Parts: sequence; structure tokens; C-alpha cells
Amino acid sequence: MGKIPCLLLVFIVTLSRSVAQIHGPKNQGEALDNLYKAKFSRDSRIDSVPVEVLDTNQFEVMDMLLDESEVRPLQKGSKEKDRIKMLPGQPQVNFSQYGGYVTVNESAGSALYYYFVEADQHSKEAALPLLLWLNGGPGCSSLGYGAMEELGPFRVHSNGKTLYRNKYSWNKVANVLFLESPAGVGFSYSNATSDNTYTSGDRDTAAQNYMFLVNWLERFPEYKDRDFYIAGESYAGHYVPQLADNILHYNKKAKRSVVNLKGIMIGNSVINDHTDMQGMYDFFGTHAITSNENLRKIQHYCNFSSAGSLYKECQEAMDKADTDVNVIDIYNIYGPLCFNSNLTSKPKKTSPMNFDPCSDSYVLAYLNRPDVQEAMHANVTKLAYDWQPCGGFNWVDSASTVLPLLKEFMASGLRVWVFSGDTDGRVPVTSSQYSINEMNLPIKTQWHPWFSDKEVGGYVQVYKGDLTLATVRGAGHMVPSIQPVRALSLISHFLAGTSPIAKVKT
Repeated sequence: MGKIPCLLLVFIVTLSRSVAQIHGPKNQGEALDNLYKAKFSRDSRIDSVPVEVLDTNQFEVMDMLLDESEVRPLQKGSKEKDRIKMLPGQPQVNFSQYGGYVTVNESAGSALYYYFVEADQHSKEAALPLLLWLNGGPGCSSLGYGAMEELGPFRVHSNGKTLYRNKYSWNKVANVLFLESPAGVGFSYSNATSDNTYTSGDRDTAAQNYMFLVNWLERFPEYKDRDFYIAGESYAGHYVPQLADNILHYNKKAKRSVVNLKGIMIGNSVINDHTDMQGMYDFFGTHAITSNENLRKIQHYCNFSSAGSLYKECQEAMDKADTDVNVIDIYNIYGPLCFNSNLTSKPKKTSPMNFDPCSDSYVLAYLNRPDVQEAMHANVTKLAYDWQPCGGFNWVDSASTVLPLLKEFMASGLRVWVFSGDTDGRVPVTSSQYSINEMNLPIKTQWHPWFSDKEVGGYVQVYKGDLTLATVRGAGHMVPSIQPVRALSLISHFLAGTSPIAKVKT
């Protein structure tokens, strides 16, 4: 016990010196852009120490955040009280859905909101796995993005009042759990803050996510022994591996599988700072978004290998590239923009195959309706602010890389997939390729196309140790939004442990 007070002091000092303010970003891209700018500024104060496998100090800090006694469940709660009978404007479905809060820190009054959809009954031929989906930001909502715009069973009509079915929902192949984390995102909250600005970071988010999961499984005990997978996109490239690392650590500590983790899947994901940044600007240059001359300046003057290392010439070249990309959707470089975000009196014609670029506005209106919040068992404390897709945060720590964790998972026999929509400019396929190249893994199966509905769905390469890199052709940052059929095919293969189809079926 003698070490713990000293470690706590070090941790508190680290927090006080390492704060990056991310106030109310509009979307995931803006949140990530704000974080990158803070991390790579010359006066950066963010703790960017790389994640290390079996870092004793890290886990002692985690133990303090969790509290040893809190590794055990805080409360059982009530599954039936969380049952959602019907969402306003919802079409009829044949699966159960739940929503509610799980306390993750009693002393701070912190509780995370979740939305859970069980597998479609037509798919229940066997006990399907449990899949947790996390969106990134940092500080953005898995309910607003993942559930309502990407892989959930419903999407919101342009009137902001009614829902329509997403027939390519991932609950065709899994029981899907969406979590708004950390506290301060969406409906999740903490009583320790007096306004809508929260302080958090990678370590705190991992601790909260682990506490949530252990307690949620007490509320839904039928899933305790079910195969469990974690998936996510964007800054969830940090959230997913760090949560998985905690699961492995505490399973080992308990000498049993507290959580039956089988694998992780991360898409267009932030996993290694300097290659993520270099890959983004190389993508701009090779896709005619910024000029070859400007790309050469970035390649010559910018050193992304350490935070706080960017100088004048580099900054000028990056600013020029940012100006070039600001006139298009960096999330989906060939996609349309939203020019009129007003709600309509009657719903527009809809199809999950044609994603509406104004969907953020429809979801914002829907989730702020009192009848929706009541039906979802959300906003029970009557927060002093509206639900927003991304929260305001002081982000204090952000590891420069999580690649050591991916190697750890491979060595532990976990399934590890990295996927990338190939029209995303925010964390593009070049970033994913450069980052995986840093791991120096031998290739098991060479790069080749995979197919969906007789079309090329993307390309795939498998490395020894069974890390899989897969692209999704024609998809942007939010892969299930833009290419729902290909996304469903990919997650189906991931959960089944099979490679995507390598040739056309005749």
C-alpha cells in the first residue's frame, strides 16, 4: 500500500499539467482534429506516453481509479426496468431492446448510459455472441453515431420524429451493446462536475468502460459466458484495445474469465500517432486533395514522430492542406455535403443504401425529444444541457501508440481485425497500412480482393499471428453508414472467424 499514495500524487500532477481542452466539438472529426492539434502543438501538455504491455504502474493507477473493491459489481440493477417497450415512431420489430444507466463510480456519482439490442429473432438459431460497439471522438456518442446512423436497427427520418428499419443492422449476427462513454458523453454523466465540461482521458475511459461491463453483465447474467467481442471506429482505436487490455489483466488477476473476450475489431482507427498523421497527408496528396508541392513540404518539414515537434514551415503546409480539405467531407471524400439541415414536415424517401449527409441533425432532434428520453430511460437526472453528439472535455492523456497492445492480443490468441473504409480522409487506409507496417509482421496471406454480392467489397491481407487488415471499397469513416451491405458481410466473417470471400460466387 505504500506505493499507492505516491502513484496517486504523480497521477494527479500529470493530470494538472496535461490538459487539452476539447469544448463541444460538432462531430467525431472535429473532436479528433482538436486533439491532434493539441498533441502536436509545440507547447503540448497532453500525456502521450505509449501504452506498454504489463505496465505495473499503469495498472496500479488503474486499480486506484477502479478501487480494488469496485472490481466486483457495484449493483445488480434490473434488466426488466431497462426494457424499452417501444421507441416513439418505431416500426414493429421481433427483438428486445433495453436502455438505462450503470454506475461506474459511486463516490463521483458517475453513471454511463447504454442502449442494447438483442439479436433479431430470425437469427437466433444459435446463441449469438455479444458485441460492444464504441465510437471515438474522443468524447463522442455511440448512441448517436453507432446506433442511430451506422449499425443499429433503426435510422431517424428527416422529420426528427420517426424511425425506419436498417435491414443491414449488425443485430442480424450479434447481440449489440452501445455505450456512451466516458461520463460526459451524451446521456452519461457525473455529479462531480458543475457544468457540461468534463475532465477525462484514455486511462479514465478504460477504467469506466471496464467497470460498466462488469456491472452490466451482472444485470444481464445470461451473457456472462457468451463469446464477447469489442468493435469501434476512429478514436475507439484507443478505447477498444485499452478496454481489452484491462479485461485480460483482470481475468488473469481473478484466475478466471470474468469477461469472455474473444477478439477486437477497429475501423479507420487511431492507433499510432505519427503514422496516422503521415498517412492522412499522404492520402490527401495521392487523392488530388492537396497539391504534390504541398505534400512534399509536409514530407520534408513535418516530423510526426513526437508530440510537440511541429514547426512553422510544417504548420503552414498542414494549414494549406486543411484549407483544401475543408470544402469537402473529410469523412467521405466523394460523398455529398449537408446543405440544409432543417427538419422536414414529412419524411424524405429513405434507404439504408443512400446515407443522408444531414442525419446528424435528425438524430439530434430525435434524442432531445422528452418522449424519446422517457422511452429510453435516459436523462433521468434532467441534465442542465441538451444531448449532443460530442461532449466538452479536458482530455488529459492520449497514448502515442497502442500497437504493443495489438501484439499482446495476438500472442494471447485473440482475434484482431483492422478495417478501413477507403474513401475516408480523416484516418485513411494509408494510415492503417503505415501503422501495421510498424509492427513488422510477416505476411500469412497476401493482399487480395474480397467479394460481396459479386462485387469487390474491398481488399484484405492477413499477417502471421492472425491480424487481419481489410478495406471496404467505397466506404468512408463511418463504414456501416456508407456501405451497410459490405459492413455486415465483414462483421459476419469477423465473428465467425472466417476470411472474407476471396472470389465471386457463381
